[in-house]
Amino acid sequence: MPYTCVVMCYSLIMCFFYQKTLEALPAMPFKSQKILPAARKIKDLEKLLRTSFEYIVLLDSHVGELKNLVAHSHGKRLLLHADLIEGLKNDEYAAEFLCQNIRPAGLISTRASVILKAKQNKMLAIQRLFLLDSNALEKSYSLLERTKPDYIEVLPGIMPNIIKEVHREVGIPIFAGGLIRSIDDVENALAAGATAVTTSRIELWKHYST
Repeated sequence: MPYTCVVMCYSLIMCFFYQKTLEALPAMPFKSQKILPAARKIKDLEKLLRTSFEYIVLLDSHVGELKNLVAHSHGKRLLLHADLIEGLKNDEYAAEFLCQNIRPAGLISTRASVILKAKQNKMLAIQRLFLLDSNALEKSYSLLERTKPDYIEVLPGIMPNIIKEVHREVGIPIFAGGLIRSIDDVENALAAGATAVTTSRIELWKHYST
């Protein structure tokens, strides 16, 4: 085979594997957003729609209002907490409905079936983990091996050493959430390796809003 043909074939093969590698990597859209403000009430969401934050977490909601909320989000990208939607069972069929009919930017859930369904629909999949003790931590590692989410939300988020350990063990970007009460809490989590911090504290929204 002529040398030029060998070079061309090699180049095509390398381009193919490079493209596949890129497709396998999770999106990194939060690099400039230190906190992910989490709205528990519609009035809080309305406040956030007037801020500079691109990504917003919607915690408590009702299935009947979701489509309208996403449609009128003023260019914001909503991350829906699938476990906290009233009127919708939290399973893979509900996740499929959210992915196909509501089309948020991503889904947050403790359930493996929801995470897998979000990934199947090419949405951001955020696995929520409650790390209450060493047993929960070990079980979480097994769960992450199965679901391979785009992001992990570690709760409580005020454990810098645990954030470091989880990031070192699994290599998946981490959000820190729960019991985040101060700027120091946010900065400590970020210094430990968290990509961003989720919080429902309005004073922290104001501090980190640019």
